[in-house]
Amino acid sequence: MAEIDTLLDQIMPAVEAAAGAYGVGVLTRAEDEAAGATVRLGQRLLARILQRGTDAASVEATVTDLAGRGEDPDARAALRRQIERALRDDPRFAGELSAMLPERPAAQGTGARSVSVTDNTGIISTGDGATNTLFR
Repeated sequence: MAEIDTLLDQIMPAVEAAAGAYGVGVLTRAEDEAAGATVRLGQRLLARILQRGTDAASVEATVTDLAGRGEDPDARAALRRQIERALRDDPRFAGELSAMLPERPAAQGTGARSVSVTDNTGIISTGDGATNTLFR
């Protein structure tokens, strides 16, 4: 589950950027040289998601809704749920989409007491005498 959530966190910004840049046309528009790298990545990801065939019409409707509503968090969440469902139904598909993503740069910290993190699910604390309390 955590792997799918991480993959969704990487996929969604590109898909949302493509829908925002081209609206409904993102579903049929050929790659445009003027489009930014994120938008082109989003186009390729959406094309692969739609080629998968399962529930393509529903995904198209959700992209159309997102394109019409812009930054609406409900529209964004609906598209995320659609893609999440496809990833959970077919773990190999998650691998295919993951392979399409650019390699994430390694985190680099510089300077005294710097912190370098690629992925974190807990507390990161720096400083003399820092006290951290985690309530669960």
